[in-house]
Amino acid sequence: MTDTPRLIAAEPQLFVPDLPAACAFYVDRLGFRLGFVHGDPPFYAQVRRGGVRLNLRHVDGPVHDAGFRGCEADALAATILVEGIEALARAFDAPGVTWHQRLKREPWGARTFILRDPGGNLIAFAE
Repeated sequence: MTDTPRLIAAEPQLFVPDLPAACAFYVDRLGFRLGFVHGDPPFYAQVRRGGVRLNLRHVDGPVHDAGFRGCEADALAATILVEGIEALARAFDAPGVTWHQRLKREPWGARTFILRDPGGNLIAFAE
């Protein structure tokens, strides 16, 4: 036990209009594994890969306001830190994966790419 709190992880919650499609995308296209699905009918799930956990929450209706993407083109739902970003980008360059931004070096030195999931969430990968 310690008197000094230590933050150890984050589990972003992504809102998705189609939970089965989102689970299939993360598992079949991005190599995550299904941690759990909850509810009857299912409305919540978690996908995992390495130390990353993404919580998927079904919502009815659009995930993002139609005008939001027009003025905030890079509004990220999550950023995942990785080692070996070039290999990961090559692995994701497959049918069924929608690129929002291809691998590039940012002005601050990071190398990043951004994918769009079936619900419109933007997921950044950074090294």
